[in-house]
Amino acid sequence: MTIFHYEVDADGIAIITWDLPNKKMNVLNMEGISELNEAMDKAIADEAVKGVIITTGKDDFAGGMDLKIIAKMKHDAGDDPASGLYNGIMDFHHMLRKIERAGSDPKTNKGGKPVAWAGKGITAGIGTEIALACQRRIMADTPRGKIGLPEIKVGIFPGAGGTTRVTRMMGLMAAAPILIEGKLFPPKKAKSAGLVDEVVAEDELMARAREWVLNATADDIIKPWDKKGYKFPGGGPYHPAGAMNFIGANAMIHGKTQGVYPAAKAMLSAIYEGAQVPFDRAIEIECRYFTNILMNPSSSAMIETLFINKEAIEKGANRPDVPDQTVKKVSILGAGMMGAGIAFISAKAGIEVVLLDRDLESANRGLASIEAIVDQGVKRGKVTPEKKEKLMSMITTTADYGDLKGSDLVIEAVFEDPKVKAEATQKSEAVIAEDAIFATNTSTLPITELAKASRNDANYIGMHFFSPVHKMPLLEIIKGKNTGDIAIAKALDFARQTGKTPIVVNDARFFYANRCIIPYINEGHRLVAEGVAPAMVENAAKGLGFPVGPLQLTDETSIDLGVKIAKATKEALGDAYDDDADEVVFKLFELGRLGRKSNSGFYDYDEKGKRTGLWGGLAEHWPVQDGKYDLTTVKNRLMMVQILEALRALEENVLLDVREGDVGAIMGWGFAPWSGGPFHYIDMYGSDAIAAICDDLTKRFGDRFTAPKNLLDKAKSGGKFTA
Repeated sequence: MTIFHYEVDADGIAIITWDLPNKKMNVLNMEGISELNEAMDKAIADEAVKGVIITTGKDDFAGGMDLKIIAKMKHDAGDDPASGLYNGIMDFHHMLRKIERAGSDPKTNKGGKPVAWAGKGITAGIGTEIALACQRRIMADTPRGKIGLPEIKVGIFPGAGGTTRVTRMMGLMAAAPILIEGKLFPPKKAKSAGLVDEVVAEDELMARAREWVLNATADDIIKPWDKKGYKFPGGGPYHPAGAMNFIGANAMIHGKTQGVYPAAKAMLSAIYEGAQVPFDRAIEIECRYFTNILMNPSSSAMIETLFINKEAIEKGANRPDVPDQTVKKVSILGAGMMGAGIAFISAKAGIEVVLLDRDLESANRGLASIEAIVDQGVKRGKVTPEKKEKLMSMITTTADYGDLKGSDLVIEAVFEDPKVKAEATQKSEAVIAEDAIFATNTSTLPITELAKASRNDANYIGMHFFSPVHKMPLLEIIKGKNTGDIAIAKALDFARQTGKTPIVVNDARFFYANRCIIPYINEGHRLVAEGVAPAMVENAAKGLGFPVGPLQLTDETSIDLGVKIAKATKEALGDAYDDDADEVVFKLFELGRLGRKSNSGFYDYDEKGKRTGLWGGLAEHWPVQDGKYDLTTVKNRLMMVQILEALRALEENVLLDVREGDVGAIMGWGFAPWSGGPFHYIDMYGSDAIAAICDDLTKRFGDRFTAPKNLLDKAKSGGKFTA
């Protein structure tokens, strides 16, 4: 199998084209590393070759590295996996250094050949690190084009020279958005940031790369850090200005990570130490820190959940074995925020959309909200006017159920009332084909009960979208008692078409995501009612790695919604309902403090809706009792209520796959991403340790912390949930 194609053109330029067979996107595997290395050796050794262009045979340059390489390095090293990783990564560094030096004499800097990178489309991770090693980076100006180093988002950092090269190119502070935030930049912004040297039209890409190679000077082909007198941009750690930059970066990292993401700290350490030594020694330092991170259980968990398992789920790991169910026409019932969001992602995916509401005026308001989203993309240069026109033309607004005819999928997003949903179901099914699938977008109502309004409950399914639909990546697909495989496959194929990450769960009140998030919110309310300072509650949550605390989350989702859910749950559960978490949210509702939507809730807000701080009146209603609980107790309560609910969902067969449990937790409600999800969290600390914490909390705070049997069984056996 040829992955890197090698040819020499009439001008004596060696063109190395990356084109991984049978894949839409280039990813780097062991065979590819070997071929690229051999191609560079060949180009350097051939006196007839004047220079090199590294490019792609696909619409994109590269999506990153095949992380199975990491597992293989560990496995092949036997009892010393750290050495295996270090040596394997250093071998790759040597190859990139070969591209960078291209035959230059290490003492005189003479004799090298120019190497240009000609990239287009998406370039991420290892693809960007290969580009950075080239002496000139030229990128095609296309709407799809993006380049960056997003590794920090999956628990690692750019460890193939990206960290060292980017900081030596532009200095620490300019490199921060690229390395610490993991941003991907469109072509022109990438040039402004310093990631690429030139941006040209796609049809001029190879011609410009050839022109540069043929006219490159001896000075052009030597990187700044290989030249005599090189100084770290902005100053190194012991330079007065540089010292302030490193102090600022340290504060930035801690502010963003709360100290729970090891990769960010390790990356800054590699930069700090590497800035004080020559480039080749800096690469060794980067490699040591990168190896350490790859051996860290947090990074391993993040890689497994956010890369390996997420990719497997998105590729249909749990899809029923039925024919393709690609959606051709979808009808959305309800043009409110959720319905409009679903219509937008459908039209964006090229699916014909009918957007229905009770009257045409309401449907058109939904269409206007979609246009506002698209206009934001136009304003940012991500959407062309032509693409906007095409997207908007995919959507037809109506108040007539007759227009649903021909839909192979109907998604109902009407008011959360079983009677309203039943009416919408029956009116739709009077028009659509017998084999069309009907889905309800609900966050709380049991699917099996709602399906009773359908003519065929095998074709009825739940699709729980998260708000805002166009930004939240998770789609929770809920099987009713009689939901069939075709309906499941249809929902999964729709998720694939629209770029959502799906998890499939069995029917139960609150399903999986809300089942776990509601206890987290309620525990925050309980803590406030018990006299814990609200700021302590919020900061404890952030210290665990949650993006927002339970009080802020309540404000964001709205306090009146919390009251409504509490009342509905109490009505459904009767005497089994535990209402000790209701006091706080019911009082705020009574006071008219409904959260962000009313600019007042647990937090105060300014006239623009920006949070200005926790509401001082909380202390009047629930006086703070200094020293009520220590920070560890508060953290344990907030963490364990979620983990225990995930365990119960698994034990009760609501959750069908622990991989989906971890992916869904992180992508659905931001469960401590550093941990890899609730099941990886348990395995990281050990089931016996988690069970002991739960036992202590049960004795102090009640039965909601009682460990379920599946946790106790693992604690006894020493087994793992994610093994």
